[in-house]
Amino acid sequence: MISHPSKSIERRFQISLALTAFILIAEVVGGWWTGSLALLSDAAHVFLDIFALGLSYSALRLSSLPADENHTYGFHRLEVFASLINGITLVLVSVGIFWEAYQRLLVPEPVKGPELLLIATLGLIVNLLVAFVLGSHHHEEHEDANVESALFHVLGDAASSVGVIVAALIIWRTGWTTADPLVSILIGVIILAGSWRVLRSSAHIMMEGTPTCFSLNDIERTMRSTPGVTDVHDLHVWNLCSHHAILSAHVVVAKESAGQAQDVMDELSRRLLKGFGIEHTTLQMEFRCCGKDSVCRTSSSRANLTD
Repeated sequence: MISHPSKSIERRFQISLALTAFILIAEVVGGWWTGSLALLSDAAHVFLDIFALGLSYSALRLSSLPADENHTYGFHRLEVFASLINGITLVLVSVGIFWEAYQRLLVPEPVKGPELLLIATLGLIVNLLVAFVLGSHHHEEHEDANVESALFHVLGDAASSVGVIVAALIIWRTGWTTADPLVSILIGVIILAGSWRVLRSSAHIMMEGTPTCFSLNDIERTMRSTPGVTDVHDLHVWNLCSHHAILSAHVVVAKESAGQAQDVMDELSRRLLKGFGIEHTTLQMEFRCCGKDSVCRTSSSRANLTD
């Protein structure tokens, strides 16, 4: 079934993207005007926020696009490719910030403290406004997951803005311009940590790893406890994108339940959806375990678990 994001959440993302784009432009121009590397570093962090907001918004929009004969799973995987590119870009940005901060520690440059304080304060106010827009309502679970992810990024940037404000106050009151590259290094570390999370998550999905929010043992135990099921093997769970999990498995049905195989499969699907939120399942119903020479036994499937 194709889900359609609500108009309300679309509007919230559009407003948040517009406000965050305004911050980005203001901080890039302000960083050049004041000579502040910290403000330019925070602008790079804002760019991460824009990407996170855009990614969450795109995930909602892409989920409404129908699959076609060339893309039978639809276009969800585009989110993962975009995340991977974003993570690599952010690593390069962090390295650039560290290098420029090192240069400024060796040869300090003048920074306009009052102007820097004004722009950094404006950035903090707009970040808090974006956080209010994103967190002002409650929606369905899938939409909340995207909103919470974007909200986390915005609050992280608000924290960076506080760091820039502190640097601006120090420079304004004491003239100690070294505070600017020091805050830049701190923001660079925050960006690098964020990029590592993005790269790790994207690579895990690209490798079709088991979703980190699931326990494969729990899934198998839930399936084995279903009435009429005697064995579960060749079990695979992977993510199509950050919010869409898929499961496939071979399920052995008891002989006495052979006539109710469809009912058993329906109950399995219901339990997987209710217990783990897995909507897309492919279950191969069998009436005896696969033989030693069968494909499922010679594949790279994991060994059966024992309770």
